[in-house]
Amino acid sequence: MEVREFQELIERIYLTKDRARGIDGTFRWFAEEVGELARAVRHQDKGALTGEFADVFAWLASLASQSGIDLESAATEKYGQGCPKCQKTPCACAEAQAQAASPKSK
Repeated sequence: MEVREFQELIERIYLTKDRARGIDGTFRWFAEEVGELARAVRHQDKGALTGEFADVFAWLASLASQSGIDLESAATEKYGQGCPKCQKTPCACAEAQAQAASPKSK
């Protein structure tokens, strides 16, 4: 499934409810799901990670739809040529190199 197809699927399933809730309410649900993803990351629970990544993606898709943003186009426009700052893949920006060399990043 392409990103655009997923966004359209989420629209068909939830857009009426999500529009009634509004962007602010939908964003709060999204933030709650990000918190649940953070908990799954912290515990390295593979089953929970799979579900929480899917939930975060679904809520993000809903927010994008309510805002009139096509996620696939937005991601391609910003990241399609590599790093938005240096246009390299992998990123060659100085801060990326410094983080990679840092003992904390390993």
